[in-house]
Amino acid sequence: MLEAVRTRARSYFEAAPPAHDWHHVRRVETLAETLIDRHQSGSIDERVVTLAVYLHDIGREKEDSGEIDDHAAWGARESRRILEDIGADPATIDAVAHCVRAHRYSNAVEPERLEAKLVSDADNLDALGAVGIARTFAHGGALGEPIYDPAVPVADDETAAGATQYNHLHEKILALPERLYTDVGRELAERRAAFVREYVAQFDAELTGER
Repeated sequence: MLEAVRTRARSYFEAAPPAHDWHHVRRVETLAETLIDRHQSGSIDERVVTLAVYLHDIGREKEDSGEIDDHAAWGARESRRILEDIGADPATIDAVAHCVRAHRYSNAVEPERLEAKLVSDADNLDALGAVGIARTFAHGGALGEPIYDPAVPVADDETAAGATQYNHLHEKILALPERLYTDVGRELAERRAAFVREYVAQFDAELTGER
């Protein structure tokens, strides 16, 4: 089943931009494996986690291109269809669909299962650290958003994700550690967030002309 779903899922990423491409999925898979290995309590259905990781962003390219409004909601429905096509049992379908629906940072759907928390944490970890910074600017570039705009300081930016990529780092990326659900996820997140803070400090220094 895993290989069948992996093959089906990968087909949704043929036109995906760099920030949410198949390489992102593979990194999230590795992070999820790390979280599972280091998690101290609770029974984990590893197959559900892996299936959900493969499927969690199958709707992302459609959202970025304006075809759909919410890739998590669309992806959960599409995940059900894919899993039904390959003959998955109803319990697995429900569990995976919930993980996909609940993984998104900006929606109001809270993970109800440990597997969903692990998928969400793994996805958010890939938005932090050196890779996370690269993804931030890759995504902003794909959308044609500015790197930085002195006319829109962070304190006055009322947009949900930040009007510039600099603001996005402050408003979303550096807030991620507080949104993780597992102890091991928060531990890894804080290490990566420390690197982002160092980067932002250097960015600020260069903006003011310091050397």
